[in-house]
Amino acid sequence: MKKTSNKVVLIGAGAVGTSFLYAAINQGLASEYVLIDAFPQAAEGNAIDLSDAMSILPLPVTGIKAGDYQDCQDADLVVITAGRPQKPGETRLEMVAGNAVIMQEIAQQVKASGFSGITIIASNPVDVLTLIYQQVTGFAEARVIGSGTTLDSARLRRLVAEKLGVGAQAVDAYFVGEHGDSAVPVWSHAAIMGQPIAQYIKDGKITQAELDQISHDAVKMAYKIIELKRATFYGIGAALTKIARAILRDEKATLMVGAKLNNIYKNSDVYSGVPAIIGAQGIEQIIEWELTADEQMKMDASIATLKLSVAKAQDAIK
Repeated sequence: MKKTSNKVVLIGAGAVGTSFLYAAINQGLASEYVLIDAFPQAAEGNAIDLSDAMSILPLPVTGIKAGDYQDCQDADLVVITAGRPQKPGETRLEMVAGNAVIMQEIAQQVKASGFSGITIIASNPVDVLTLIYQQVTGFAEARVIGSGTTLDSARLRRLVAEKLGVGAQAVDAYFVGEHGDSAVPVWSHAAIMGQPIAQYIKDGKITQAELDQISHDAVKMAYKIIELKRATFYGIGAALTKIARAILRDEKATLMVGAKLNNIYKNSDVYSGVPAIIGAQGIEQIIEWELTADEQMKMDASIATLKLSVAKAQDAIK
């Protein structure tokens, strides 16, 4: 009999994971949710707290509960946000060794459960840990997806929109490469309601220097938020929900996810933020933009940075 409802398992019931879950429940993405955490009481407490909202929210949910890795067996989607949080002033890549060990353990237990669905990962450094998870599980690359530069690109669009006095949804502007300090803005493919950003520069509405500052501010946004309130979670929670919705609703949405590169963008053997079509099968197509020489050079440098961290992560889990 064809399955008519969806089951989502969240691994990591901290602020990022529960922000995703709350957004997902509000949007009616699935009928069943299971929370898994290294601290079972945190999973149980959040499950009860979220369950209290079920009679108030407009969209029906069959159940929200704390569980274990066996609950992954029949899940459609596993979302992983587990790992230690980023400290003030710490880069995402500096978290790599400890979180690689945590991700290895998670990957082994998810695989042992018999899970055959799609995985979305947001644990940092996300590009590196998504690769570790995929390698440990052996799951199909298209069915293991990192959050990539989805959030970075959302920040970029917001800042461009504020500068030009337009709605953020009218802006097409994106980062490729690392979710982190080496992310690359692709201004050659940026537009506002179809008009290239280059035309706005030509018309004197914005300067390249202003765009460079916007890019810098977007990349550093997480540091600012962490300094102010110790963690970022609402933005990434919304980004994860957008990716999850594209999968569970088979939307064929174009998103800036973390995808495995195999001779794409002139790079291989690494996960990186790139534009891709996301649907029921996961990453259904990676869209390969033609980058400028400068953008490609910066993309190569970002990938090289990631590969250094991949080597550290692999050494940590030997």
